[in-house]
Amino acid sequence: MASWVLVTGGAHRLGREMSLAFARAGWSVACHYLRSAQAAETLCEEVRALGVSAMAVPGELADEASTRRMFDTVVAKTGLSLQCVVNNASLFEPDTGRDFQEDLALAQMRVNLMAPMRLGKWLAVLHEGRGSPRHARDDVDPSVVHVLDQKVFNLNPDYFSYTVSKLALERLVSLQAQSLAPTLRVNAVAPGLMYLSGPQTPENFARAASANLLRQPIDPKDVARSAVFLASTPSITGTTVRVDNGQHLVPLARDVMFVVDELFKDKP
Repeated sequence: MASWVLVTGGAHRLGREMSLAFARAGWSVACHYLRSAQAAETLCEEVRALGVSAMAVPGELADEASTRRMFDTVVAKTGLSLQCVVNNASLFEPDTGRDFQEDLALAQMRVNLMAPMRLGKWLAVLHEGRGSPRHARDDVDPSVVHVLDQKVFNLNPDYFSYTVSKLALERLVSLQAQSLAPTLRVNAVAPGLMYLSGPQTPENFARAASANLLRQPIDPKDVARSAVFLASTPSITGTTVRVDNGQHLVPLARDVMFVVDELFKDKP
């Protein structure tokens, strides 16, 4: 029986790449969505075309009860074959330390931090007391993969509340790995800029996407393959893989979208 992975925010952008990468590696996929029912169903059709099973499941990650219903719906279909949760979904609101609104900051904390904490806890409880964790496939044991952001290793004050939530999630990787061992492994990927966001123009994004050591855009498929690697490698836990073309080693005083013209001022 194939192992299942639950990908939050699995229908769009990086979540879609994650879902397809796991499917290509032989995993069945539970695609979580909030409002994108049609996109999630389309994604599931693509996953099934790769020869594995798929399901689309709705849930509001900011709400514990809704998240629990979503998780229980997946488990009702997969049972112990649910071997991995990829915490990909995030809220991302522009603010600063001077103007953040508490309700928006807390909303980001609920989705970006509390939901990964809950889903990790529930997956560990599901598998506790089941003997050897590698029951679905010889090379897979239960794990979660959190999606961070390279900026937790390269701080700037933009997107203040979002950054605080991701900093907490980065610390959660080690702490959750310690707390939930030996039942559950906990790892993370920390991608750089991959998609147009916020007030960016396409022109700004095209330049900002290469603001890294390798001076080329980051391929989201590389991030997704890294998540599959972490989920499929039993000896790795408490580890974050930075998949950002070295963006975290290019210190910037502001978010890259605001300083890209200065960064490339001497280049054509």
